[in-house]
Amino acid sequence: MNNYPVEYDNSASGPPRLLLWLALMFLLIIVLAAVAVIVFITNDRRISGLIPVVGLGLLVLPLASVFSALFMRKGLPKRLWLWLAILWAIFMVLVSFGFTLFYRDSLDPRYQNELVTYVPFMRQFMRPTPQGGVVPTSAVTSAISPADLLAIPVASSATPEPAEETEAPTEQPTVQPTDAPTEAALAPTATLEAPVSAPTAAPISDASTVNAAFSSSSNRPASAFMYGFRWERQGWNNCGPTNITMALSHFGWQEDQNYAAQFLKPETEDKNVSPGELVNFVNTHTGVRAITRIGGDIELLKNLIAANFPVIIETTFTPEGSDWIGHYQTIVGYDDNAGSFYVYDSWLGIGDGNGIAEPYEQLDRDWQAFNRTFVVLYEQSREGVLVGLLGDLADVNLAAERALTVGQQEASQDPTNPFAWFNIGTALTRLGRYEQAASAYDEATRRMLPFRMLWYQFGPFEAYFNVGRYDDVMGLVQNNLTNGAQYVEETYYWQGRVYEARGQNNEAIAAYTRA
Repeated sequence: MNNYPVEYDNSASGPPRLLLWLALMFLLIIVLAAVAVIVFITNDRRISGLIPVVGLGLLVLPLASVFSALFMRKGLPKRLWLWLAILWAIFMVLVSFGFTLFYRDSLDPRYQNELVTYVPFMRQFMRPTPQGGVVPTSAVTSAISPADLLAIPVASSATPEPAEETEAPTEQPTVQPTDAPTEAALAPTATLEAPVSAPTAAPISDASTVNAAFSSSSNRPASAFMYGFRWERQGWNNCGPTNITMALSHFGWQEDQNYAAQFLKPETEDKNVSPGELVNFVNTHTGVRAITRIGGDIELLKNLIAANFPVIIETTFTPEGSDWIGHYQTIVGYDDNAGSFYVYDSWLGIGDGNGIAEPYEQLDRDWQAFNRTFVVLYEQSREGVLVGLLGDLADVNLAAERALTVGQQEASQDPTNPFAWFNIGTALTRLGRYEQAASAYDEATRRMLPFRMLWYQFGPFEAYFNVGRYDDVMGLVQNNLTNGAQYVEETYYWQGRVYEARGQNNEAIAAYTRA
């Protein structure tokens, strides 16, 4: 390539023409930047709205600069248009390479997801899921066999001896972490009033005016629907706040998902709002009450709907073009003749307005992955009705025992089902039987457990920690931190617990602070 010297054409007024050209380019950049800001703000700060503006800018700026330089060449440095064309070509290559690295390593996940939606080929630049998309398997060999786990008595209160390869913590904790959330008792000793500054939910009925005149499935109506819900499409990672908002709207709640999100997930990228957090929000910021339990079943859901109790389930969802993730759904009705529940789904919508039909078997199959966890909302005056419907599930320990029994049955029927073994582990963890729970979690991870499981459920961290398997806890922590769960605060909580138990107090404080 020839190296042309930069010369000015003295027959024209060089500097003024050059300044005019620079001013035009600067004005064009200002206009494009202003358009980008307006589009970004008016599109709820969604990066996807900038795609056409950026595309337009990358097309207009090079063409405008090159052709204007060519048109005004008599007053500009010779062959400026050619140099501009070469520089723009180099710039485009560098920007493409740099943006790809930025997209893969630095861009927030919500923006990555938006770009993939509008520019699908960008998916190939995302980092692959870890180890084929499953939770890593521990190298520890437990003394408790799968057969032992299936045969253990449900109501046993004995605490097994730790396995030989594990050691209990030898140092007393010196850093006080915030306790992990626990399930609330159903019958509080006092009614929680909503804070003065918080909106309250208006009661819509009492026990005498709802469809609760049944004592068993034999006299329960063949179909029932609840009304008065206001559907919302969820924001990024916002299915928890959105579903609790939809459920509260049944009682007249007027706030939207953003109000709940500011309490439940002030960090936008937080990928998980636990059922316990949803319950705590309802009990401290509204005029109604809520509880959560594991071990639900199809019949219970029907009973709750027929008795006019809003209920949310924690379940699974596989969006198009993605893979296994956790999700919440609000159930608004059922129909035995159709064999379906009807749900308000914050991602998929509400179907014809009465909810999306979910066949009983499909809903239960998806619900199994979360140990059939449910959140039910109720007015304080109707607590007695709810207790009657829940039966044994009103008691936290009995709910865990029921979940354990179901998990054992399902693992016996299909030993390859990772969720059945995981549910056994979770039930045993709730009952404080950590050695057995750790063995059950080991079995679950040997059966290809989806890696996102530990974005939402943290029983393995608790069980391994309480039997002294700190290396396994840190292995799960590292797995989470490298697969997108660096925004899940429980990951740092359990990291801090291990650091604290090992006497690494500075590291523990840093982890707790991050949590």
